[in-house]
Amino acid sequence: MSVPVRRRRGMPVWAVLLIVLVVALVSGGVGGAVGGVLGVSNSAAPEQDSPKLNSDLPSGTPSRAPDTIAGVAQRVSPSVVSIQGSGSELSGNGSGFIIHDDYVVTNNHVSAALEGRNMEVVYSDGHTSAARVVGAEPSSDLAVLELRDPIEVEPLEFGDSDQVTVGDEVIAIGAPLGLAGTVTTGIISAVERPVRLGERGEEAAIEALQTDAAINPGNSGGPLVDAQGRVIGVNSAIATMGGPDGGQSGSIGLGFAIPSSDAESVVHDILGGDPSAKADIGADLDTAFDQGARIQSDEKAGGEAVEPDGPADKAGLQPGDVIVEFDGTEVSDSQELLSLVSEKKPDDEVEITYERDGKPRSTSLTLGSSD
Repeated sequence: MSVPVRRRRGMPVWAVLLIVLVVALVSGGVGGAVGGVLGVSNSAAPEQDSPKLNSDLPSGTPSRAPDTIAGVAQRVSPSVVSIQGSGSELSGNGSGFIIHDDYVVTNNHVSAALEGRNMEVVYSDGHTSAARVVGAEPSSDLAVLELRDPIEVEPLEFGDSDQVTVGDEVIAIGAPLGLAGTVTTGIISAVERPVRLGERGEEAAIEALQTDAAINPGNSGGPLVDAQGRVIGVNSAIATMGGPDGGQSGSIGLGFAIPSSDAESVVHDILGGDPSAKADIGADLDTAFDQGARIQSDEKAGGEAVEPDGPADKAGLQPGDVIVEFDGTEVSDSQELLSLVSEKKPDDEVEITYERDGKPRSTSLTLGSSD
């Protein structure tokens, strides 16, 4: 189901024209290890311990205090890798980061682009290791890789993205457009920003962390980390005004990352070998409608827009109904509804406010499973 980038009522037309692009393949052999973004979260829970980050610094590199941007960048970089095709297929694609047991977390759109090809990761010191996909969750745009010949680096730890707030400082480390070791800084510009990722059939609707730290093609899959080196997000997309001849332009200060609260759960499910089922309302939505989440007509859905005996059907919803509130949160369009649903689990019961023929109604809906 294709869901447009969220559009608020009253938003100026030029803002609606921004295109959210997945930061994916870079042609012509331009590779990219993506570093993360490092946020100084003033509201971070004080009881959280910082990771060790004891990776050795490159020879001749001046040491910096661990609580500085330079200090964290020096210690996080060895745990960030570039992901690419190997041998004669060598070409840059995206980035990832090492977690426990030498697994690598990245975007699904990064690993999927190399499907059927030999895949390898490149560490910051140039060491390479063959890699294979352990599992992926396209609806979350996340994947986990396993390394064949890993080297010893300090694994990065997930932090609490719920403690991130607007204005926190951030830093991005990596190889956008193949420029390895690039460091950019900025702030968290917004939280819970509804964003659509992926192509038709494999869309991911997320409530993203937005940052103005420069993120460019080649940055996808890299970590967004806080001042202690904890991963608070996975860099995944940028918004762009478009380049010459319809091509993609670079960063305009609008980058988006999957929050760690979501990413950690998905990674846990993948590594546990039992991916959790996703919540579902059991109805096709009209993605072009922006005055709430409208259920498609049967004709446009190419069948029954409301799944017979599904969650929406049992709650009394019908084609043409417009969902305007979900579990106490106002719904502006179908993308926002999908984002809200993604935060729930199958069998959760929620209160729905909807409009039928212009008249408001309410009902209880027990969410089903996308499986």
